[in-house]
Amino acid sequence: MITKRIIPCLDVKNGRVVKGINFEGLQDVSSPVDLAKYYSDNGADELVFYDITASSDGRKIFTDILCETAKKVFIPLTVGGGINSVADFDRVLKCGADKVSVNSGAIRNPDLVYEAAKLYGDQCVVLSVDVKRVDGVFRVFAKGGRENTGMEAIEWIKRCVGNGAGEIVVNSIDTDGVKGGFDLEMLERVCEVVSVPVIASGGAGKIDDFITLFKTLPKVDAGLAASIFHFGEVSINDLKKAMSDSGIYTRT
Repeated sequence: MITKRIIPCLDVKNGRVVKGINFEGLQDVSSPVDLAKYYSDNGADELVFYDITASSDGRKIFTDILCETAKKVFIPLTVGGGINSVADFDRVLKCGADKVSVNSGAIRNPDLVYEAAKLYGDQCVVLSVDVKRVDGVFRVFAKGGRENTGMEAIEWIKRCVGNGAGEIVVNSIDTDGVKGGFDLEMLERVCEVVSVPVIASGGAGKIDDFITLFKTLPKVDAGLAASIFHFGEVSINDLKKAMSDSGIYTRT
């Protein structure tokens, strides 16, 4: 039986971890280096590090903070933000990332996923998709959820997986930070069309939300969350125990 992964997400702005609701109203949380070490030492299976304004600011990711974070982390680290070329993949990987997450860069250059997968392998390329319902249609948003691309999300995800994306992070803007549960409808649609690992992001508010996610959608490989972990509302060890008690396999 494949174990389910629990992944804290560090949204980094100006060198600090921040968190908001529906991608807005960002509040300062902590140092990414300190927080990453804490999660690495306390049961997280992986970490995701997003420089959330790199794309919208038109700059490269904070490599100094990333290098320092990678030194303190002994679990897989996925890094994204301002990834626009294979040179950006190379730079981030050399800073200590295990996988590279691409979002706006792939929207600007759809061949980027294919090029990176050929160079570094599918397992290294993570497609992160910010999705929001617009008039009942799942639409892809760019630049940290600020810009509606007009693209239909499910077809975009299928296309990128066909080009070599080895993992998908599905970020629901509708549920992000609301703490009312994961966007099961959106995630089910994604799981129906891809065979690569799918990571659910946006909406976790309590332990039961993860249990509902994995029980309802067994094809989902991992649950990603931020504020409930950052502010101590849910401990990863308590979450994993509850999952195990519910018959959901986790990594110890």
